[in-house]
Amino acid sequence: MASTYDFDLFVIGGGSGGVRAARVAAGDGVRVGLAEESRYGGTCVIRGCVPKKLMVFASEYRDTVRDASAYGWDIKEGPFDWPVFQNRLNTELDRLEEVYRGLLANSGVKTFDCRARLKDKHTIVLDNGEEKTAKTILIATGGHPVRPDVPNADLGIVSDDIFKLEKLPKSILIIGGGYIACEFACILHGLGVEVTQYYRGAQILRGFDDEARGLVAEAMRERGIDLHVGTNIVELCPDSEDHAPHVGSDAAMGAPSGQSSEVVNPGTDAQAGSRGGPIRVKSTIGGEKVFDVVFFATGRVPSTHDMGLEEVGVKLGRGHEILVDDYSKTDVDNIYAIGDVTDRVNLTPVAIREGMAFVETVYRDNPTPVDHDLIPSAIFTQPEMGTIGLSEEAAAEQEEIEVYTSSFRPMQTAFAGRDDRVLMKLIVSKKTRVILGCHIVAPNAGEMIQLAGIAIKMGATKEDFDRTCAVHPTMSEEIVTMRTPTRTA
Repeated sequence: MASTYDFDLFVIGGGSGGVRAARVAAGDGVRVGLAEESRYGGTCVIRGCVPKKLMVFASEYRDTVRDASAYGWDIKEGPFDWPVFQNRLNTELDRLEEVYRGLLANSGVKTFDCRARLKDKHTIVLDNGEEKTAKTILIATGGHPVRPDVPNADLGIVSDDIFKLEKLPKSILIIGGGYIACEFACILHGLGVEVTQYYRGAQILRGFDDEARGLVAEAMRERGIDLHVGTNIVELCPDSEDHAPHVGSDAAMGAPSGQSSEVVNPGTDAQAGSRGGPIRVKSTIGGEKVFDVVFFATGRVPSTHDMGLEEVGVKLGRGHEILVDDYSKTDVDNIYAIGDVTDRVNLTPVAIREGMAFVETVYRDNPTPVDHDLIPSAIFTQPEMGTIGLSEEAAAEQEEIEVYTSSFRPMQTAFAGRDDRVLMKLIVSKKTRVILGCHIVAPNAGEMIQLAGIAIKMGATKEDFDRTCAVHPTMSEEIVTMRTPTRTA
């Protein structure tokens, strides 16, 4: 019997999770439609992980050049050319978007380049005037950055805007203490921008292991980032004076004016706010300072605005996230949601796995709950932080633990005369000997934690690590050579 619907599955959102679910389902013979209002690839590919990581790479070359002389190389440090990098970046993002479009087309997914909202539980209204029906609907619209509710917040930018700046500022104030704020503080400092960072909390990177985040904060300050915790802005306004010594006539950014990302069309590429020049900021620690740019890294929210979700019975949480069960199903039996729009674990690989679990559950007769336990992650500060499992503080609240740590100057940078330190840390259950958490602060910590994560996900014990022969000389060998607990709790 032929279906009475236009599609078996309609996906709203063309990011990593939505695209994976759409093309895998289509490969199983499911008739799939997908709507994306902005660019295919979503936050990760277009305005998040990928361009950010390329900026991380760019920002690290300054230290490489400086270290090279200690190793006998005569390499001269020169200025960073933002337009050259930005042109290559845009070319790469265009290429990746075409890859995503190609994957969908080759899988037989019918795509619609427009915004979609729900009319009823089976009907999707597109902003090109079309209506489409589907037996099952999957919401994968992701999230978007927001500005705080303060006067003149439109003078600042958010993370989406960074990649579109026509030129880098000479000075920037970053407001926030999460991973986005800290990553961009390190990136922009590495590119030669004078970076100040305000965070209202007692320490940056709240929720991560205290010792690890403390080392990251210390390293950021030592590199020259002017980091202030326990600090917030009181007010900001356009600066009418040009006597500030670090603000020159060419300091104002030339980024285009337009709409912010926070209300209308959430999920689209954000445009920079209506800035006309340097910004004067008054903070809670007193005094005023002028910055070329103020960058708000104060949070992201799920993109659920004006989608008709609640009207059809989809329940939202206090943060506007879509509420789902262990199988990513909403309160409406044919509507599912995955990725950042559900505000569970907001990581691209998690969204992809949620998309795969959705396909297994709905189309392969294999109900598969989403596994959010022991997910490795990395923060691309300088140095990086890699982490999996419980922090020391969380583990100590749960049971008796042993803590193994090793902090030292790594060979490569120590030889070059730098004082950088790294941290290797294991949290071990006293009772079971299972490793409850691993935290690494070091160059390439993201690469290390991926591999450590395999063993920890398998339930490795401290003795399993001890039995593993070290690779010498490496930083990561410390993970398997720590024999005596630093402390117990």
